[in-house]
Amino acid sequence: MKANKLTRRKFITSTSATAAATMLSAPLFARSRAGVGSELALNGGKAVRTADWLSWPVWNQEAEAPMMSLLRSGNWYRGDGNKCRGFEHEYAELIGAKRVIATASGTTALITALHTLGVDAGDEVIVSPFTFIATYNVVFNQKALPVFADTDPETFTINPHKIEEKINERTTAILPVHICGLPADMNRILAIGEKHSLPVIEDACQAWLAEYDGKMCGTLGDLGCFSFQNSKHIPSGEGGAISGNNDALMDRCFAYHNCGRPHGSSMKGMGENPIRGSNKRMTEVQAGLLLSQMVRVRSDADRRLENALYLDSKLKEIPGIVPYKLSDGATRSAYHLYPFRYKKEHFDGLPRHKFLAALSAEGIPCGEGYGQQYFDGLIEEAISSRGYTRLYTKERLNRYREELHNLPDNDQLTLEAVWFFQNMLLAERKDMDDIINAVQKIYENRGKLL
Repeated sequence: MKANKLTRRKFITSTSATAAATMLSAPLFARSRAGVGSELALNGGKAVRTADWLSWPVWNQEAEAPMMSLLRSGNWYRGDGNKCRGFEHEYAELIGAKRVIATASGTTALITALHTLGVDAGDEVIVSPFTFIATYNVVFNQKALPVFADTDPETFTINPHKIEEKINERTTAILPVHICGLPADMNRILAIGEKHSLPVIEDACQAWLAEYDGKMCGTLGDLGCFSFQNSKHIPSGEGGAISGNNDALMDRCFAYHNCGRPHGSSMKGMGENPIRGSNKRMTEVQAGLLLSQMVRVRSDADRRLENALYLDSKLKEIPGIVPYKLSDGATRSAYHLYPFRYKKEHFDGLPRHKFLAALSAEGIPCGEGYGQQYFDGLIEEAISSRGYTRLYTKERLNRYREELHNLPDNDQLTLEAVWFFQNMLLAERKDMDDIINAVQKIYENRGKLL
């Protein structure tokens, strides 16, 4: 596999299993003794690092007895058990939300939120273009258009100053993404939402325990959505959650995700299936896996933060390496990914793919971030379909196609972004030095790669 095509999910599931049982609070790796300035590993030299990184996810041996008890009970459906309710309670307390609903995935959480807040066929939703593809797909799932506001390349998140120009009579919601765990500029986004009477749905699928303005991401908008997919900080293979503070809204979310059955005091007295619904429920087994990991989620987050801040302080000293910047009002990233921009002009024009290949050869797994996914074909497939050509005029769809070519900041970011993976940030300080030394080594030997 080429280094620049290594996704976060493929890396996390393909790293060596030898470290899987290692406790996160203990030293994880041996320090490389390779010196900066030696021959590049890509050219046959000794790699800065040869030790494995922590395999992910990490199984907690103490969880085996409770999980076996759950499996033997046969109570795998949330209606027969209490694990989902227990997780919802614990997760709500963890992030400071009034209520949480566990769902089958982060994608189903987003679908439920969009439906509950009224996003329907023919509508438009303003979203970030620098995000995992699910953020687009859930809007298409509603037969609506995901309208992209350009990215702030410094923060990697949606540029709030680009949102209002995208609002029209069909706009029904704003969907900012806390990508990589980096909080979007929520104060400005919420002000725009209030001004135009538009609900704000936070895609916090990568942002557990990220903080903005004294609150956790996922608790600032009308609804927040999280993912517990296998690469995530609290994984259950698949899984998700919706957070919110409005009881009536959360009752509707619960009803929709549970086949349309009424739920809560706000729906008391309604018929058996008063609204449209679907089955987007989490299983008891998923919830059991999540509960088994809650004990360490804060300590893991603190470890990632400590190591990320150390990387910030060192990598920014290397010419051409520009770490992320937190948005105004943001105080803490979750670091699902540690992103920075690679400025090739400082590396004598060395293409990013060669930089990534060299970094990988030095024992430092890395990825190139999200590309221009809006040109991958999925959008054209959607808007050329019979449904979309019925819902939107030919003029609107052609204008929408043109708008995809007017995202200059995001386009530039897709050419410069590089990231490291979250489980690398669970290592020791000396392992962060391996990352720093590898980047410095490539910089000092950049001419040998041209």
